[in-house]
Amino acid sequence: MMSSNTEFQRHQNVCVDTGPISSEKPKVVGIYGVSGCGKTFLLDQLKQTMDLESFAFYDGSGMIAIVTPGGLQAFQDMEEPQQLMYRQRAISQIGANCFESEKVGVVAGHLMLWSEEDGKALPVYTQYDLDIFTHILYLDVPSDIVAQRRLYDTGKDRPRLTAIQLDDWKNEEKTLLHGLTRDHSILFSVLQHPFHVERVTALLDNFRTYSERHNFSLAKEELEKGLKDEGCVVLAMDADRTLAAEDTGTLFWTAASKKWQSVAAEDMLKKLFSGPLGYSHTAFRQAALLYQEIASDEDFEEICRDVASQVSMYPEIISLLQFMAEQNHVDIVIITSGLGLVWRKVLETESLSNAVTIIGGGRTKDAFVITAAVKARLVTHLRTCLGRYVWAFGDSPLDLPMLNKADRAVVIVGEELTRSKKMDAELKTAIDDHGLRALQVVLPSTASPRHGLREVKLTDPSTICDILDHQWPATRPNVIHATDTSATKLLATPMRNSAVAGPELREAHRRVGHHLATIYVAEIIGLEQPPIQHVLGRETRGYQLRHEKKTTIVALMRGGEPMASGVNDAFPHAMVVYAKDAGDVKMHHVEGQLTLILVDSVINTGKSIFDLIPYIRNEIHATIHIVVVAGVVQAKCVTGPDGGTLVQQLASFARVHIVALRLSETSFVGSRQTDTGNRLFNTTHLP
Repeated sequence: MMSSNTEFQRHQNVCVDTGPISSEKPKVVGIYGVSGCGKTFLLDQLKQTMDLESFAFYDGSGMIAIVTPGGLQAFQDMEEPQQLMYRQRAISQIGANCFESEKVGVVAGHLMLWSEEDGKALPVYTQYDLDIFTHILYLDVPSDIVAQRRLYDTGKDRPRLTAIQLDDWKNEEKTLLHGLTRDHSILFSVLQHPFHVERVTALLDNFRTYSERHNFSLAKEELEKGLKDEGCVVLAMDADRTLAAEDTGTLFWTAASKKWQSVAAEDMLKKLFSGPLGYSHTAFRQAALLYQEIASDEDFEEICRDVASQVSMYPEIISLLQFMAEQNHVDIVIITSGLGLVWRKVLETESLSNAVTIIGGGRTKDAFVITAAVKARLVTHLRTCLGRYVWAFGDSPLDLPMLNKADRAVVIVGEELTRSKKMDAELKTAIDDHGLRALQVVLPSTASPRHGLREVKLTDPSTICDILDHQWPATRPNVIHATDTSATKLLATPMRNSAVAGPELREAHRRVGHHLATIYVAEIIGLEQPPIQHVLGRETRGYQLRHEKKTTIVALMRGGEPMASGVNDAFPHAMVVYAKDAGDVKMHHVEGQLTLILVDSVINTGKSIFDLIPYIRNEIHATIHIVVVAGVVQAKCVTGPDGGTLVQQLASFARVHIVALRLSETSFVGSRQTDTGNRLFNTTHLP
């Protein structure tokens, strides 16, 4: 399966970090806000609480006074061109100081000042400010509070302004800064009042320690923590529009706009990434700041929980992940540029959080950001440094560098209305110019494929075999039975009573099916909580089988039909199929499904089950979870030193459970009066 290029790389003993090496300019953080918002007060607090070996604090006016002959009074008496020169000299001196001292500069200054002559605020920033500042924090204080502060601050000569005038000033500054910072690759964040000094110090510490190299180091460390020692194959997967059709970033900003009227309903990320920063590293850092400033930890958690509840993973992806999670030599890694917290909650819902490593950030406090380049470097690290064989899955141009670095690449192709419009052209370039060789998986299967890629199905046995490198796992089916319980003794009595037949016996079998479904099958598969209307008139949450609508119940005819009816009573949204033999189960019965429940009244030799499971696994769905439900199972099929005959026969098929009401030591094939099917349907008199 591995290419010669892969084999060459796998035998190299030297691991080289090919990350970017850059001589960064000194970090200088500007603190802006309208006059009277508290910049100087905050600067004094920071001086008292932060490490002066790492930070240098400057009052912009004070530095102007230092570099201007005659001090601040002389500066104020100058004409505007001269003032501009000394403003430039002041910020240049700050930049030079920070470069020499290797400290982070924090500068409180003015973007605009109020002109009484013009009746509005006028810009006083310089091009040098934009060249030297790497970060800008804006103090957003309600205008009525600022107006009061200005009124009672007799130490400074400030024009008396109304709250409306201050609002106009503040809004103009924020609008101007949004544009300037994006045009000059300056990270920008608005701090809403009250801005606790602890929050500001945390941001400044983050600015000080952060670098692209450090960012990758943290992501790599997170990746390596989640890998198995015995692993040799890695599934490296994007998240948004790869695991599901939804874009969680868009859902987040929609939810935020509903929670806070001040938040624009438009997707802030689309506005950011379509601007001059594009999908640069700076753009992703800016996105992290946006998430950081929009919500407190509690609100962020709440919105992420709401977003996760709106995400429906593709059934084929869920089935693949559930199957691969049971393979000791396979690791699953989600590498997402989106919100790691959202995808952790999505995977928790699917009971996959312990089996999948998620490499994703969101806010500045989440340690790192994931860009296209970081994705590619992580895949390269997996291959060249850790010797793993990597299957990469992605859907958009951002995933192409990762796909190109993987051993095998899979493009997830969604509905035309929602999938990336740029992908076709960029995919063609990647194939033609960079030698990308990729497969495509179309989800849902009714969507149209992209041109030029071979299509495969994630449920196809050959695809699964390819991923596993032809190492099909030897795993025994899990067998659960309730032979010695009081409930079983009561439920089994009418089934064993020769005087009970016809409708009464069918009802007994139905009760057994319902019992096994609610007690055991529900425990194996898990539950989900759909909204329901409470009897008191309010909306609440109920329970049903996890992915109940993605479940198929197969009644093995004819003896399994009454028991299957009971299972269906417990899981009313499941599909029901009647089958006399394997050929009666068709592709459309399992396509898009996650669980297959095979129901028979009696398993004696296990032949009917063994005929069916290999057919399903090898012909129509390689990863679907199979649960066998039976009233009675002959003990030798599932017990003994080697696990029993049926267990041995099914040892090569992962994700199979057998649930029985009871095990029986008696081995017989019924006929006429003793045949279960005849007793169920009153046909014991027929030859």
